[in-house]
Amino acid sequence: MSPSVPRARAVEVGIAVIGIALAACALGARQTWLDRHFLPSFFLPRHWYVLIETIVRVFIGASGLLLAVVVRSRLARVIANHPGDGLRIVAAIVLALAAGEWVMRHVHLGPTEWLSSGEEPRRLPDDRLGWVLMPARTGHASIGGRGIDYAVDPAGYRVRHLDDPVDPARPALVFAGESVMFGEGLRWDETIPAQVGAKLGMPVANLAVHGYSSDQVYLRLERELPRFQQPIAVVSLFMTALFGRNLDEDRPHLGPGLVWLPAQTTTRLASLIHLIVPFRAERTVERGVGVTRAVFHATADLARARGATPLIVVPQFGPEDRAEEALRRRVLDDVPYLLVVVDADWRLAWDRHPNARAAGVIADAIAARLRDDASYAPRP
Repeated sequence: MSPSVPRARAVEVGIAVIGIALAACALGARQTWLDRHFLPSFFLPRHWYVLIETIVRVFIGASGLLLAVVVRSRLARVIANHPGDGLRIVAAIVLALAAGEWVMRHVHLGPTEWLSSGEEPRRLPDDRLGWVLMPARTGHASIGGRGIDYAVDPAGYRVRHLDDPVDPARPALVFAGESVMFGEGLRWDETIPAQVGAKLGMPVANLAVHGYSSDQVYLRLERELPRFQQPIAVVSLFMTALFGRNLDEDRPHLGPGLVWLPAQTTTRLASLIHLIVPFRAERTVERGVGVTRAVFHATADLARARGATPLIVVPQFGPEDRAEEALRRRVLDDVPYLLVVVDADWRLAWDRHPNARAAGVIADAIAARLRDDASYAPRP
């Protein structure tokens, strides 16, 4: 018997095991399991996300059956008769991965890891928060065919013009959040804070920063809110589609007990793979739910300690499916919040951020809630 025959049989068994394992994974990865490990996405509509997951499941299952049934014997003979080719392929893959890591380490990305340094609004690294807006400048962007100015005052807050900075000595409605609250792709008057301020006749302070997670928003409020002598309300934002970033640890973050933790270093390739395949272990999701719930409780306490009304607004674009509802309830059901349903099509062109019409609906709901709240009243 040729020495390659037993080797071929061993390789064939290995290929069959791999094929069966792939087919089993495809069968076992039902939608309920996927919903527990792949969280709602801000950048993809729910039905697209489910479609992609289904296509990947079918591909994995078909590949497993192909390996286990169709090409098992033929592939095993090729590998057994030419073992050097397999080693060379493995070596080429390892070298390609090493080269890719080296290249990515020499590409200077911005503080958020997913926007280039030249994109607006510009940001600066911050040891405690991860990054902040570059202060005292106006950035210019073209979004959806419109020119947008992002004016950021010396304190790092978005304002109408640089010559109209936020005055922390005046009564103000304080808004905290990320790009939705900041007003990505919107002119100042179209943003949620500006529209609420206009409806209530109150000055506003927009503390939102692109790319922030819920714990970063809280850390920024913890730093900035003491500057305001008369905060009337503190409005923060939660979206199930953005919950996934609360689980990221490659930036400064809060752990259980709201303990501040530094960024955990990881390879650039690992970060890229995680971006493409955002799988989350159940224990990671559970920890994130607990920390996020604690963050919103602490946010409310922080606002009340300053004599301000806390309000968590939850924009929901289109009908809320069961996975989104379950996640929302797990995070917020023991915290007062305002759910605002917005038409799913009211987005910026070629973008998933709310357009001016959607921002207006959210602003209307916030203004109505603050008017109805007995504790809302500017102090003399």
